[in-house]
Amino acid sequence: MRQTLQELVERYQNNLFAVAFNVCKNAQDAEDVVQDTFLRYYTMKKEFDNEQHIRAWLIRVAVNKAKNCNRTFWKRNKCSFEEYMETLTFETPQSESLFETVMQLPDKYRIVMHLFYYEDYAVREIAKILKLSESNVKARLSRGRSMLRNVLKEEWDDDK
Repeated sequence: MRQTLQELVERYQNNLFAVAFNVCKNAQDAEDVVQDTFLRYYTMKKEFDNEQHIRAWLIRVAVNKAKNCNRTFWKRNKCSFEEYMETLTFETPQSESLFETVMQLPDKYRIVMHLFYYEDYAVREIAKILKLSESNVKARLSRGRSMLRNVLKEEWDDDK
């Protein structure tokens, strides 16, 4: 199964950007990763089983390209996370605080949390995308939730 590039761009551009930004923490790098991901799809002659297979493949490629981007020399010269946060708008102060807290998690927890809560992937699907065992994904979700709970509890206790 192959779909046209235009269909995939319209359908998955925002999702891939969110995944890439989650890893890169930089809007420009995330945009580059999304473009590179679609370019890789366009130049590759792979046949896919179904729509979910395409989506999982695109996300896997985006995650890998974002990780590679973080390893480059140029990464150190890009705009900071704080600068990007100034450009975002949130519905409530709580959603902004939650986003900042999630973005401070270590990569291995943040990526799993993003795929589970924002992309609505099941544990089994996340395990396939990230090439981890299901128990490892569950452990990362549990640890990520625990870290969030501790940080948010501290913030809530400080507000009293």
